[in-house]
Amino acid sequence: MSYLTIDPKEISTAKLQGYLQGAIAPRPIAFASTVDKNGNVNLSPFSFFNLFSTNPPVAIFSPSRRVRDNTTKHTLENVLEIPEVTINIVSYSMVEQASLTSCEYSQGVNEFVKAGLTELPSEKVKPPRVAESPASFECKVNQVISLGTEGGAGNLIVCEIILAHFKKEILDEHGHVDPQKLDAVARMGGDFYCRAHGENIFSVPKPNTKLGIGFDQLPESIRNSKILSGNDLGRLANIDKLPEIKVTKNNSTNVDARHQLAKKLLSEGRVEEAWETLLES
Repeated sequence: MSYLTIDPKEISTAKLQGYLQGAIAPRPIAFASTVDKNGNVNLSPFSFFNLFSTNPPVAIFSPSRRVRDNTTKHTLENVLEIPEVTINIVSYSMVEQASLTSCEYSQGVNEFVKAGLTELPSEKVKPPRVAESPASFECKVNQVISLGTEGGAGNLIVCEIILAHFKKEILDEHGHVDPQKLDAVARMGGDFYCRAHGENIFSVPKPNTKLGIGFDQLPESIRNSKILSGNDLGRLANIDKLPEIKVTKNNSTNVDARHQLAKKLLSEGRVEEAWETLLES
């Protein structure tokens, strides 16, 4: 097996950034709205972002120093002056507008206006929300952590969510966020994005209280199958106990055919039937 192995100290920051952002993906986008001490609004997207705690509810995003000239972004400067931010989720219907706000407009230019987006007054913080966003979070900034002083260095903005807003149209009949209705986008490397919608969304059931038997407990003929993939075996190994062997008289179906059928059943989420097929004897 061949690898491209890179020592971060032996490659330019720009090239390293390309490799890292290309491989560590997809990354959710923090569409961050901030204001400076004079009340000027700034809006910009950041893909170094995620949720890190729910009690207290904390999200973190990072406006890195520019690799090109080591300058800092208006978002960072604003939160150091006014430690508040709204984080807005980017849906597919607004991704081009969100991308437009990443242009390096001069200080004081309102990206809401440039991108044709609508300011929605927040209830607990000064920065406005993005009305087009399916979900928005009003946050106070608890801490800003600098990770370095050179171009490409991150600045972790630790945001405590003090008020969350979800459009009712993205909720399912149980009041939960429906990923199909959310239609979120995420950043890949370079100019690439991905869309969490349609067949791109899938489920992987996990036991809440019972332990999966694991690969090591799979029968050897199944564990060493030339047909079943690692994902197939992972699904089979996620049951809490090995099913009993089903004895079928005059079973002339060969092993490969049973494994092919089991693979098809697993792709349809029919795990119990897949096990029955595999354990026929």
